[in-house]
Amino acid sequence: MLGLDVGTQSTKGLLIDAHQGLVVARSSKAYGLIEGLAPGAAEQDPATWEQAAVDVLQPLIVKAAELKRPIEALGVSGQQHGCVLLDSEGQSVRPAKLWCDTQTSSEAAELSQSLGRPIPTGYTASKVLWVARHEPDAWERTSQVLLPHDFLNLRLTGEASMEAGDASGTGWFDPRERAFDAQAMDAIDPALSAKLPGLTAAGEPAGVVSESGARRFGLAAGTLVASGGGDNMMSAIGAGASAPGISVVSMGTSGTVFTYADQPVIDPEGLIAPFCDSSGGWLPLLCVMNLTGVSEGVVRLSGRDHDDLTAAAAKLAPGCEGLLWLPFLAGERVPDLPDASGTLLGMRDQHLQGAMLYRAALEGTSLNLGWGVGRLNRLGVETSRVHLVGGAARNPLWRQILAAVLDAEVQVLAEPEAAALGAGLQAAWTLGRQGAGGGPSLQELSAPFLGGDAGSEQPDRELVQHYAEQAVDYAAALDKYYGVE
Repeated sequence: MLGLDVGTQSTKGLLIDAHQGLVVARSSKAYGLIEGLAPGAAEQDPATWEQAAVDVLQPLIVKAAELKRPIEALGVSGQQHGCVLLDSEGQSVRPAKLWCDTQTSSEAAELSQSLGRPIPTGYTASKVLWVARHEPDAWERTSQVLLPHDFLNLRLTGEASMEAGDASGTGWFDPRERAFDAQAMDAIDPALSAKLPGLTAAGEPAGVVSESGARRFGLAAGTLVASGGGDNMMSAIGAGASAPGISVVSMGTSGTVFTYADQPVIDPEGLIAPFCDSSGGWLPLLCVMNLTGVSEGVVRLSGRDHDDLTAAAAKLAPGCEGLLWLPFLAGERVPDLPDASGTLLGMRDQHLQGAMLYRAALEGTSLNLGWGVGRLNRLGVETSRVHLVGGAARNPLWRQILAAVLDAEVQVLAEPEAAALGAGLQAAWTLGRQGAGGGPSLQELSAPFLGGDAGSEQPDRELVQHYAEQAVDYAAALDKYYGVE
């Protein structure tokens, strides 16, 4: 099986043996955002993802050929909320506005008011309204509105489709009914509904690789393409959260916390996303926009690497001698502060050194994540068992801080690319469902991949108490400086 994850910074691919529970080969291709845009704008050309997919697949296809094993199916994970606009020839009308684009905050606020429910700035809805309003010629030329993973599925199969997981992050989808919301679509633009593809049910394929897809990507025509989904939905599958009991913390440019639910979880303030998952259930999720980007900033500032800074920061006392970082360098989604900037409180002369700022970055981002998890808990969602995924999960100091802030045992999974793995496992599940016996469940498929290579981190009771007290200070600072209660 092949799993692709089309992310903000790179596309990653895994070749997996779903029967043996093994990752056979991996590949990746990095890229960046379009530079020189207006403040708040974050965009990429969908052609960048397509070419990255070609480059990532090539060595994986070669490896499968060397093993004399056919690729039976593939799945695509994609960054959520991106707005891909295609014309009648299937070509991009304009670059895709991404999840981290805050240029559309006024449109999001307007839609929230008109619909009577929160529409976060990151959602696709505000991007569609922004284009229709600011670039009417581009909107007029648009024949299809897709999400990033839908775009790759279209290029692979020649058929356009959406599925409930990724679609539930658009703002025009009803997660309770797992269906498009006609009222929301009309509020965004009356022409929107005609520009959307049909929905694919959980476990049903998006199609098969077309002849043109085979030529473009090097795959065999007729290979099954699973429905795929948003990166969080695919990470849930890859990290074992396709059934109740496991919460996942994904540590990347943004940070997410999510878990499986067998019914919708609706936050009246909209901070916890009421997503569907990509297996037929639901995936209540919180997303912070500032996680590894904050510590990366300290790395750039200090000229020291993560290992060096981590070792030095681990020798400092928790709390950084009163230094508290409200880490909103890119605005924020939880709490909902799209126009916020970061704030350092309690600065003293001794704080102006790399290790102190680095620890403050880890603590500030973790406290903000903990603030969001508290809201998740108050909605009845438990987070007592946590699987960590993403590159930053390897940082031992960050794991220790997170275990204490969340007061939960955390386990680092052996496979860091949970989204690509989940896409491959979903492909295996979908392929199995085509047979008479129905095939193995997602839980059965994911189980062999869930071993922890770094063991688990138990919360230190003294640290739990310390960060519980610091969380009170953090909440007070949010109220004082940002008006967040």
